[in-house]
Amino acid sequence: MDQIFASLQPARESILRFLGLEETVSDVWLWASLGCCLFLLIYLPVWFLVRRRRTKRSVPRDPSSLGDAEGESVPADGPVSTTPVTAPQTATSPEEGILPPAPAAEEPPESLLERLRGRLAKTQDQLIGRLDQIFLRSGAGERDLLEDLEEVLITADLGVKTSYDLLGAVQKEFDNKPLGPVELKAALRQKIGSMLEVRAPAFEPERAKPYVIMVVGVNGVGKTTSIGKLASHLKDNDRKVMLVAADTFRAAAIEQLQIWSDRAATDFVKHKPESDPSAVVYDALQAAKSRGTDLVIVDTAGRLHTKANLMEELKKVKRIMSRELEGAPHEVFLVVDATTGQNAINQARVFHEALGVTGIVLTKLDGTAKGGVIVGIANELQLPVRFIGIGERVEDLRAFDADLFLEAIFGEPDKGWVQ
Repeated sequence: MDQIFASLQPARESILRFLGLEETVSDVWLWASLGCCLFLLIYLPVWFLVRRRRTKRSVPRDPSSLGDAEGESVPADGPVSTTPVTAPQTATSPEEGILPPAPAAEEPPESLLERLRGRLAKTQDQLIGRLDQIFLRSGAGERDLLEDLEEVLITADLGVKTSYDLLGAVQKEFDNKPLGPVELKAALRQKIGSMLEVRAPAFEPERAKPYVIMVVGVNGVGKTTSIGKLASHLKDNDRKVMLVAADTFRAAAIEQLQIWSDRAATDFVKHKPESDPSAVVYDALQAAKSRGTDLVIVDTAGRLHTKANLMEELKKVKRIMSRELEGAPHEVFLVVDATTGQNAINQARVFHEALGVTGIVLTKLDGTAKGGVIVGIANELQLPVRFIGIGERVEDLRAFDADLFLEAIFGEPDKGWVQ
């Protein structure tokens, strides 16, 4: 230690001489003073920078830049909203040179046609897009055109029978006169429209009370979800709706349907898992009659259409309905998955033969290029498509409108077609 102080002695004498102090000043006071000076040299610049940064952040900025500046963090309870935030402004008179901000323009809601056209884009491209490619090829004769048209129709999952029915109609038009692209599309549109006009009783839940809908379909087609959406759709008309969990064998089927019932605020009837579905239906109909229920929707267990013994159980459920309530079930809705294409037509044929299907609910139409299956079901089985699913939201289960469907696929006549 003595050696260290001895080595610092020249520096000490120089500092005292520079400061004009006596050499008798204590070493402790000297080094303490130097330490304070060093601390101030470090602290003051840091304090100045922090003060400047805080001042800069307190200055109002453009709302569009909120959330982008350095130092701003995400709150612990969730992400920062991406909605621009503006400071409140006091409206003043025009004479003061400041006007109140103009209200933000609201975007118009997406129309049903626009939404349907977006969801059917893959189907539209598979059918109309490929037709346009055929028409753009130069030098194609009538024979080549019809062969290409046959391929397009079959691969669009309209079905073999429906495709040949359409080709026959087009051939008749060719026999009368040569067809250009516009005339050919118009002929296809007219023929498809006539195929979708199935002669069937209208869906009128007011015809009976309670009005019973039996919903059937194979596993995985979205049957229970469609029932929940259908209940929400029909509940909007102030009907008193009851959901019946007659799918007692699939794991979590009862719980899933009860969640939908709670969302739609409907009555709900269930038994324990693996109970007899017919017993559930019997109790539900008795409860519906005593409570004055307007509409009863029965969820049934998913059945492979190729298993005869399983189909017999559905027939038994239907017999119980007919026995306990005259005219029930008033509707037998078959839920089919549009992505299965031709298999959906096969399912519809078997279920129709066994149960007398009265209407089709076509799901997952928004994610497939096989939307042409609608035409095949209507033409081959003469079954009306009652509802279509075009998305995940509750309101995305829509009553099927043939004219809207044709406009979404073909567009408005004479507009947007290859000339």
